[in-house]
Amino acid sequence: MADRWSSGTAYEGYVGRWSRKVARKFVPWVAAAPQSRWLDVGCGTGALTSAILALADPGSVVGVDPSAAYVDHVRSVVTDPRAEFGVGDALALGRDDGEFDAVVSGLVLNFVPDPAAGLTEMQRVARAGATVAAYVWDYGRGMEMVRHFWDAAVDHDAAAAHAEEGTRFPLCQPEPLAALFAAAGLTGIVTDAIVVPTVFADFDDFWTPFLGGQGPAASYAMSLSEDARAELRELIRSRLPADSTGAIPLTARAWAVRGTVTR
Repeated sequence: MADRWSSGTAYEGYVGRWSRKVARKFVPWVAAAPQSRWLDVGCGTGALTSAILALADPGSVVGVDPSAAYVDHVRSVVTDPRAEFGVGDALALGRDDGEFDAVVSGLVLNFVPDPAAGLTEMQRVARAGATVAAYVWDYGRGMEMVRHFWDAAVDHDAAAAHAEEGTRFPLCQPEPLAALFAAAGLTGIVTDAIVVPTVFADFDDFWTPFLGGQGPAASYAMSLSEDARAELRELIRSRLPADSTGAIPLTARAWAVRGTVTR
């Protein structure tokens, strides 16, 4: 079962809306100077680029993503003249050496087939003294929406364990992230938790995004038979906390990491 990344609208309803909350905390934390040249690696539907444009007073922002569908989506919703977007690979960014003052990535680094090589490429296009930074979901415990899904999925069918992000992505914890950045030669490495509320209006608001097929959990859900998917849905429903209005108050934790390029 391959992860699918083919619909910007479906991704927004799934985790894009929550990534936007994280991005608004992450961008000030990066602390790039005004008028910096930014590169957003794996820009997706524009959560991080939008936060940079709104909060960082950039000179320019370039967003690249391997999904042509996501690039088409972000071009339609982010029209700021300081931003440009293109299809690109994190392992071969196609930009000049030392071109950027800040190179960032949101919810992408763990999906790069070779994260170390991806980080090397991010450094290549950053000038000496530039900041390279990223954030990823804490799939182990802190991203509660995804955690509730996989805990139920594995209890429903133990074979689901091979697909769940907490198992697949051990990188998504502060110690491995810091070690990756240190091994790449970055200095002044800092990691931090970013926690945001993810309040779902009701169970349908929680469940429907998993039917969009974007990313590992939703791809898994849509790989099931209709009966198995209905059984999983009801198991999750029975376990989720809900307040007196039917809203489901959860939180999502991302781990952020940054370092400085030295030449």
